[in-house]
This record gives sequence, C-alpha cells and structure tokens, in this order.
Amino acid sequence: MACLKEDPILGSNDIKEDSEETEPKDKVREEGGVREMVLPAGNSIHRSGSRPQLDLSGAAIQGNNFEERHPTILLPNQSDDISHLALDIGGSLIKLVYFSRHEDRSIDDKRKRSIKERLGVTNGNRRSYPILGGRLHFVKFETSKINECLDFINSKQLHRGGMDSRLWLSEAPPSDDVIIKATGGGAHKFADLFKERLGVSIDKEDEMDCLVAGANFLLKAIRHEAFTHMEGHKEFVQIDHNDLFPYLLVNIGSGVSMIKVDGDGKFQRVSGTNVGGGTYWGLGRLLTKCKSFDDLLELSQRGDNRTIDMLVGDIYGGMDYSKIGLSASTIASSFGKTISENKELEDYRPEDISLSLLRMISYNIGQISYLNALRFGLKRIFFGGFFIRGHAYTMDTISFAVQFWSNGDAQAMFLRHEGFLGALGAFMSNEKHGLDDLMVHQLVERFPMGAPYIGGRIHGPPLGDLNEKISWMEKFVQKGTEITAPVPMAPSGTTGLGGFEVPSSKGDTLRSDASALNIGVLHLVPTLEVFPLLADPKCTKNCILVYEPNTIDLADPSELEYWFTVLSEHLPDLVDKAVASEGGTDDAKRRGDAFARAFSAHLARLMEEPAAYGKLGLANLLELREECLREFHFVDAYRSIKQRENEASLAVLPDLLMEIDSMNEETRLLTLIEGVLAANIFDWGSRACVDLYHKGTIIEIYRMSRKKMQRPWRVDDFDIFEERMLGSEDKKPRPHKRALLFVDNSGADVILGMLPLARELLRRGTEVVLVANSLPALNDVTAMELPDIVAEAAKVRGLLVDAMVNIQDGSKDSLSSVPLMVVENGCGSPCIDLRQVSSELAAAAKEADLIILEGMGRALHTNFNARFKCDALKLAMVKNQRLAEKLIKGNIYDCVCRYEPAP
Repeated sequence: MACLKEDPILGSNDIKEDSEETEPKDKVREEGGVREMVLPAGNSIHRSGSRPQLDLSGAAIQGNNFEERHPTILLPNQSDDISHLALDIGGSLIKLVYFSRHEDRSIDDKRKRSIKERLGVTNGNRRSYPILGGRLHFVKFETSKINECLDFINSKQLHRGGMDSRLWLSEAPPSDDVIIKATGGGAHKFADLFKERLGVSIDKEDEMDCLVAGANFLLKAIRHEAFTHMEGHKEFVQIDHNDLFPYLLVNIGSGVSMIKVDGDGKFQRVSGTNVGGGTYWGLGRLLTKCKSFDDLLELSQRGDNRTIDMLVGDIYGGMDYSKIGLSASTIASSFGKTISENKELEDYRPEDISLSLLRMISYNIGQISYLNALRFGLKRIFFGGFFIRGHAYTMDTISFAVQFWSNGDAQAMFLRHEGFLGALGAFMSNEKHGLDDLMVHQLVERFPMGAPYIGGRIHGPPLGDLNEKISWMEKFVQKGTEITAPVPMAPSGTTGLGGFEVPSSKGDTLRSDASALNIGVLHLVPTLEVFPLLADPKCTKNCILVYEPNTIDLADPSELEYWFTVLSEHLPDLVDKAVASEGGTDDAKRRGDAFARAFSAHLARLMEEPAAYGKLGLANLLELREECLREFHFVDAYRSIKQRENEASLAVLPDLLMEIDSMNEETRLLTLIEGVLAANIFDWGSRACVDLYHKGTIIEIYRMSRKKMQRPWRVDDFDIFEERMLGSEDKKPRPHKRALLFVDNSGADVILGMLPLARELLRRGTEVVLVANSLPALNDVTAMELPDIVAEAAKVRGLLVDAMVNIQDGSKDSLSSVPLMVVENGCGSPCIDLRQVSSELAAAAKEADLIILEGMGRALHTNFNARFKCDALKLAMVKNQRLAEKLIKGNIYDCVCRYEPAP
C-alpha cells in the first residue's frame, strides 16, 4: 500500500516526496527549504558505554518554517553502532537481510501538525530507532561464492552503518569495533574472512534462536506469510497471532531440524534428519552433473519419475492397492525400478533422476515431520528453508505426505520468506532496532522493479538509481515481450560486484521459475493503525482476521483475465497523462515508456502466477499500478486535469447551493444524496466515463447525470437513512456526533457532491471529518489539495466558512470548536484497506458515529461487505458493466445507496 512514511531519524509523521539527499557542507546555507548547520571538524558526539555515536556532519533542518517547535533534522552521514545487516551463512547458501533508510523528504504541512495536535496524535511510546520507518531487503548468495557476498556488502557499505554508497564519506576512518550479526555454521567458518575483507567482527547468534525468532516475527507481522500448496493451488492462511502456538517448525537447509515452538523464546528441537537439501544437491550433482541447486530444480520440472521409481501399480499390474489406501501411482520404492533394468546411469534422463530424487527426499521429510507433530499433538506444521525455494512440486510432495499420513487431519504450511528465517532472527537479535514493536498493520510489502525474489538465480538489491533502472530495462526488456519478472543483470565477464547473475534464459527474454513466490522490499511504517470502527458479526475474537477489503475474488481465472485486460487497455492513456503531467519532456517520455514496460511485466508475472506477490485482489492490482507510477517519479499524473475540473466545479457551486437551500428538509436530503451519486460519474479510472468526457463539458455531464437520478436505485436504502436523519414529526432523532466522509474524485465529485452533503451535516450540528488520500491516485483528491478546495468553497453562502475555524492556520482550538477537519487516510490508491490507515484517521474515528464511503474504489471494489461499529452509508455509481452484473446484478451507471445502521 502506498502510505505515510515514517522519517527514519526522528520519527516525523509527515508525508514524504522523492528528492535528492542533502549533501554535506561546511557552512550555513538556506536553499530549497533546507537549513544547514555549521559544525566543526571531528563533530561526532561520543557517548559512553553502548550508546551510539552521532555523526552531525552535514546535518540539516528541513522545511521553510525555522520557528517550528520540533523541526525534522536530517543526519546524512550518521553511522552509529547499530548493525544494519545480518546473515545466515549455511552450508549451501548465504541469506542476507539488510536495512536501508528512506531517502525521501518531509513536506512541511501545517494542516498535519494542527490536526494531530487537535486529535492528540503523538509518537506514543515508539522507540526512535533507525529501523522504524526504513526498509528491509532480502538477498541470497551461494556459499561457494562468498566473495561476491562480501563485494556486495562492501559496495553498499552495509558494514559502515547501512548508508547509501553515494552518501558515504570515503575519507571517514573505519571503526575498529564494527560488528555484524550472523548465524549458521558459516558464522564460525568465515569469521576470519569477514575480518580480513571488511574489517568487521562476527557476532555469532544461536541458529535455533534465530530460526524461531524469525518465524515468530513473520507469522505475527506479515499478513499473507503462510500458505498451503496442494496440487499446484496456493491458498494463503491468515494466522491469528493470539492462537499461533504451539506449532512445529521444520527448517530444511542442508540438513533438517524440527522444532516445537511454544512461544517467543520457548522452543525445543525435538527431531531432525540428515537427509535434506544438501542430500538432494549432493546426490543430484553426482548423478546429473548439474552445477547448481537451481539447475537441479529446473531439471526436475521436466522429469518423469515413473521411469525410475517403482510404483504400486508396477507391483500390482497397474491396479490400486485399495485395501490399504494406496493408489497405483503411489511410489512403492524410490529408484526401485532401476534394480530390474539392465541400464547404466547414462541410460537414464537427468530430468527423471532429479525428479525421483526430489520426491524421495520431500516425501521422507513430510512423513517424519508429521510423525513428530503427532507425537506432540500438533496439527500446524510450518516448513521453511531454502530447500523449498517456492518450488511447486516440492511443496506438493511435502503436502501430500503430511495429508496422507495424517488422513487429512494435519496440514503442511509454507512461508513466503522461507529461506530468511535465520537471517531475520539474527537481525532481530539487536534489540536497538525495535523490530519487536511492529505489528502486522505497520508493515507494507512493495515490489519495485528489480526487487530480489526466491526461485530464480538472482541475488542483489532493487536497482536504486532510476536512470540505471531505465537503462537496464531499455537494454533487456523488449517491448511486447511477456516477461515473468524484471531481472537485474550483471555485465558479462564481471564478478557480480553489486550486480546480478544472468538467469537461465534464451536470448534477451528474461524469465523466472514459474512456481516462485516473489519477495519484495518490506517497508516498516509504525504510523499506520487499524481502523478502530471495523466490526463483523461473525467475529468473536479478532475482527481484523474476518475483515477482507477486496470485494472481487481474483481467484476466478476469468475474473483475473478480465481485470488484467482492463488495466492493460487503460495503460496507454495513463502513460499519456503521466508524461503530460511532467511537461511532455524527453525525460518524461523515457520514464513513461519505462513505467509501461514495468507495469506490463508485473501484470504478465501475476497472470502466470497470481499468488506471486501474496494474496491478490483488485485493490492490490490498482495499488501496484500507483506504486509503479511513483517508482518512475510520476507524482501526480492527473494534476492538470484535477485543477481544471476543480475550477469548473467551483464556478457553478454557488448556483447549486442556492438551489439546495430553497428546498424543504426532506427534498434537500434526497437531492444531496442524488448529487453525490450523480457527481461520482467523474472517474478517470473508468473507460466508459473517459469516453463520455469527450462528448461534453464537466458541467454538462454532471447535469445529465443528475437528470437520470431516478429511484429506486439498484441498491436503495435511502428511506432507512432518511428516517435515521430526519425521524418523524413527533420524534426527531439526535444528530450524529461526528461523521467521517471518505471522499473520492476531484472536481464535481467532491465539490458538487460531497461538500454540499458535508455542509448539510454541519447544519445539523454534526462534526465533519473529510478523509482523503495521502498520495495521488488517478484523479482522486488528496488531503493536501482538499483544504484549498474547501477554502474556496467556504466563500459561498456561509456556514462552511464558519465551520472551518482556521483549518489551515495551525490553531490549537479544541475539537468542539472545529466541526470541520481534513485528515489523510494513509494510502495512495483508488481503494482503501482499513487494516492500514493513518494515525490521524484512527484518532478521528474514535468519536465518530457515522461513516460515509463514497466512490467505486472505497465503497464497491473494497469495503462493500465491510461491517462497522457505527452507522455506515456506502454511495457509488457503478461505472463498469461487469462489476455491475457481478456485484448488484445491474447495469453500468446503476447506483448504490447502501445504509447499514450500527449493530
């Protein structure tokens, strides 16, 4: 999700924009809103004991308001004693987890500070550690290529404080006591090499401690971390962290460890086997001459084990042995068929050998794991370790074994970050990171172009420099080629320093293992919270487990194909808008072309493997598109269109309000709801609506839409809503205390639709909170734009201007004197996942007793089935024929007015 980003240094909650980092200087300078401070040479503050050293060289105060009480301070050269990476060095693979700071700059926003003061939003008891607000990256190397791993660490300067190499001062003296956390046997074996090459010491962490800590964190903090895999079908499992323990953790590395986990720090290794990933690789290398583990796995995908394994059917003349539940295809003896055949090793296909070997080892691991689970009464078994690699056949085989031996009572589950448990646990062992403070709603996984993933032969970070990224894409990603994943590559003949291995491919067409699950970059955003008004009648323990934001189930292949087609067809128009928003320059055109290629690559990857990035819903696709735009520095593709539509709508607002004010109470309320529905036609995300815009002006289309507002609507609960608002002649209901209005599009939608409705609520004595996007998405209005729009609208016919009470002046008046506020929702997508909202929205919601969700994205694509603890009104015009048919059994331009009283 695109969302508010936490400042990595001092915990500022402001939104960030992409910008260049402040370069260190040796004098005071004010430029671009950044004030730099004069500091003497050797300006590190040395603290006693284990406290960090604070490097103030190049320190700068952000923002233009130098009287600000708590300004944000950037420390571009800070390199303290907090480790920024950790490793799990196994016999076969090195897994590395490293941290990077955000490179973005806070926006000096008085509105945000004022709202937070009024709502009492603070940093709470969060610890100001650098990990909060940064990013975690996951990388792997083969242990035999440890020098490439060391080159990579050195090129990123991860051992020197985790700073970007562009900001690292080469003349800075190296520290004599730099320590890197590491686990696994290689932490002992290669300690001297790390000291020799990097000048660092290895702090060795217990392997089992790290495995369990990493698994517990992932299962608690990552929403779609665990999944089942049967017969090629992945299904993500939402784990209630209150009901997580006990479970069996099976870590399949070179060997296999089986650990009974009873809680945080409470575990026991109960069993294991020496037949594991190293066995498969070792025997496979001897029998097939494969040079790498991934080559061996790829070989197995083309194999047929029936030529080597003796099956039950081979013994019983092609028949099942149904009496004991064995099918004819069940393996009776691995490699058993080779006994009776007069053949030599070279007579067998390497592909068949690889598959037979894979099944033999996987079946045995599955069976032994279940027997240990049975021994301790455990029905939940999690499998991790790099043996699995997201490989479909491996997971199917293990799952089959567990299901078979348990008669379906036990279930094998797998982890997306399967190979990184130890490395993540080692990273967490440094308590100064504060990683334990984070919860599931504070973690956002994103998939930038070139992010490393499991399954292919890639090792390395996301491509950080935009020009480098675009150049790579122009060289390797051919237009019109359906690639399954963007794969960074190293120039031929290099050692791979900071680069990547060339994957198995033909020509310049890049691909990955089709069964692999991608691992993105994990953003840590402590300012996100769960929307406190979520409720569900089926929920008895943890409502957040029941809530599902997505209305459309993309597990249906036809549904998935349809929406992929919609997004693909909309792409050229979106690129045109994005390029135009940046002035149509050559640079903008180049970035626009790169964005189109990148998003097309994402769509191709997800079409091939819908679960590649986790559980997939329509909201995730729309969010991915917006993130991809921002990745290529398109901040607001519809900026000029929004400005034009805002001006046109504000021009006709006075006449509209005059008309509304002339009506009686009943007529006025109906007209206001009709106005919201009619104005919602303005949506640049809908192809049908875009076609309409070419046939008339914004006002002409709005008036046409108003004229067609005839009841009953397709979903029509207006009468129930009217009764709650107006009551009867002899019984007038109390007004709502506070209403949250989730607004949608700029222009007529917000100005002619939602603002008049907000005005009516204010008239009735209800506090109004306008909730808008934190970041741009299509033509949606943002929380930064909305105060100016409201200020212009407030000049018309009073009331609004009285309600605003200096909405932008930063005053500290109590909420009772501020009946109108604007807050941001914490995201930058046309949809909203209420499990992750801004802290200011969560604070505003605590006293709200009415929610109004408006627009297709927030009320239909997501949250149509959501239930709340207070009254809820969902308003939208359906601007997609397929959605209308599937959701409300109606037609395009049908309207939804769904009112749900508080339970």
